[in-house]
Amino acid sequence: MLSKFQKNRRKKFKLLSLNQFPHLKTIREDGKTFEENAIKKAMGYAKKTGLPTLAEDSGLCVDALGGKPGIYSARFSGAQKSDVANCKKVLTLLRPMRKLEQRKAHFYCAVAICMPDRIVGVVSGRVTGRIAFQMLGSSGFGYDPILYYPGFKRTFGQVSPSRKNKVSHRFRALKKSIYLLDQFNR
Repeated sequence: MLSKFQKNRRKKFKLLSLNQFPHLKTIREDGKTFEENAIKKAMGYAKKTGLPTLAEDSGLCVDALGGKPGIYSARFSGAQKSDVANCKKVLTLLRPMRKLEQRKAHFYCAVAICMPDRIVGVVSGRVTGRIAFQMLGSSGFGYDPILYYPGFKRTFGQVSPSRKNKVSHRFRALKKSIYLLDQFNR
C-alpha cells in the first residue's frame, strides 16, 4: 500500500485513446501469450506515437478445454466470429460436463506499459468462475453471459458493468499498473 506521501507525489497523466491517432495501423496480435500480445501492442504504438503507451490483452481460459479459447478468445468461433457465436461454441464444447465444478474458468488480462525504447513493465489480473450451462444476462460483452461468478451468484452478463468492473480481470490488472506508472516519477 502506498503511503500518503507517495500518493501525493504521483504525476497526473493525460490519457489519449487510439481514436486520437486514426492514421495508425492496428498492431497484429500474433504472440503466444497474453503478455506477448500486450507488450507487442504497447511497444508498437509507443514507437509509432513517441508516447508512453498502455495496452492490454485478455480473454477467457477454460480448464476443461486446456485453457482455450485463451489468446484466441475474440476469434474462437472462426471467420464468422461474434460474441454470441464464441459463447455458443464454448457451451457446446462443455455440454458433456454436467457439474458446475467441472466447468472451471477464468478471465485473464495482461497489461503492458512501454516507452518507445523500453518495456516499463507487465502486470496481470484474473477473476475465476465457472462456465454456466446457458447464456444468462445481456449486460457486458464477450463471454460475460456465460462466466458465472460465485461472488455474485450470477454471470457477469447478469450484473451491471459497474458492479462487474469492481472485480474484473481488467480492473485487477489496471489497478496493479498504477505501480508501473509510478516509475515515471523517478
